Amino acid sequence: MALRLLYLIIVRIVGWLVLLSRSTAAKDVELLVLRHEVAVLRRINPRPRLAWADRAVLAALVRRLPDWLRQHRLVTPGTVLRWHRRLVQKKWTYPNRPGRPPIDDTTAALVERMAQENAGWGYRRIQGELLKLGHRVAASTVRRVLKRLRIPPAPGRDTDTSWRRFLRTQVASTLACDFFHVDCALTLKRVYVFFVMEVATRYVHILGTTTNPDSPWTTQQARNLLMDLGDRADDSRFLSRDRAGQFTVSFDAVFSDGGIQVVKIPPRCPRANAHAERFVGTVRHEATDQLLIINGHHLRAVLDRYVSHYNHRRPHQALQLAPPRPDRPIAESACTSIRRRPILGGLINEYEPTAAQPQIRPYGRLLAPHRPMSVEPTANESVPWMNMNTKPTTALPEVKANSNQPASNATEPNPNSWRGLLSPNRPPMFTPANEPRPNSSSAGGTQLDDRCATSVTTRAR
Repeated sequence: MALRLLYLIIVRIVGWLVLLSRSTAAKDVELLVLRHEVAVLRRINPRPRLAWADRAVLAALVRRLPDWLRQHRLVTPGTVLRWHRRLVQKKWTYPNRPGRPPIDDTTAALVERMAQENAGWGYRRIQGELLKLGHRVAASTVRRVLKRLRIPPAPGRDTDTSWRRFLRTQVASTLACDFFHVDCALTLKRVYVFFVMEVATRYVHILGTTTNPDSPWTTQQARNLLMDLGDRADDSRFLSRDRAGQFTVSFDAVFSDGGIQVVKIPPRCPRANAHAERFVGTVRHEATDQLLIINGHHLRAVLDRYVSHYNHRRPHQALQLAPPRPDRPIAESACTSIRRRPILGGLINEYEPTAAQPQIRPYGRLLAPHRPMSVEPTANESVPWMNMNTKPTTALPEVKANSNQPASNATEPNPNSWRGLLSPNRPPMFTPANEPRPNSSSAGGTQLDDRCATSVTTRAR
């Protein structure tokens, strides 16, 4: 900047030296031309922007002009005084100026957000909400921030209710219905599908399919819907629909009797019923456009299977990537075994964790966890099929000593009781094949032993 000022001073001095060699008449003509150029420039740009070097040169030269010429210059005495006050203000500017500190950007952004998300809130209402969040801001500051952001006051923001705002406000109690059609592959017959969506949960009800969607059929499907909803119909307050000819006065009367107000979207505005139109695009992209539909029965089977996937397994962005009504809990992250389940012949795939399968022995016996068990359990020990801590309801039969038997046999447990099964002195049920079998008194017993020995030998092999 200093070099520029020095350059302008040198140029002006050289210009004065050049003017000394010129005649007075030439100077006067040049002055007239320059005045005319200045007049033209003033018409184009009444207030030109001057740099500080230009201001310094003009301020020095204007002192040499007569008073009557100063009134017609770009730089007036008031301008020179204003420049002087600005220079003094910049020199005596302190880092910490007294007065109220400016509002920070975080609070200003919060004020803007509250004003845009709540059209009916005024300055005092926003001030109260900020006070609850720990921001002490005056109502005049809120007004100044909104004015700087060109956001009108509360009465001006709350004059119009858009469809976007209406649907977001009433989304928890709104139903959306619509038709879409599918053309059959062979007969080229057009089949119409009537569905209703619960906007809050994105749950879809396929009410029916028909080739002639007239008013009586549509009205009957509305009655069937209210019967299927039952008590959940009390949670719905609005039904959004278009202005198709199938929706007549009788159709609206069915929902009005159930306490649901029918809202008609504007003509030729499908975006006003955006949730229903979104489902139509999804079902066509994922199912009907990928298959050749034979007839109405085939279409109904495809839609039933797809809607079951849509309502219970398909993730939705509006629901934080969760299904409308999931039919199984979320799997743990440690699950490594995944099973694929094809839908509609593999057109759509579902993935779920595989349950742990029990190990199976040969001959169909399940393997149970091994637990070591003592031969003679005491009263404090437990047996897998009996709790030893509880007393049995019936006492075990006592074995009375016989005079013809030895005294040692009187204390042996009954082989038919559970103690007898665990006794080490119990005879084996089957005789190994490599040991001689005891002689039996009956032929039937010998045949039984032969069969048992053959079975044990086969299993050992």
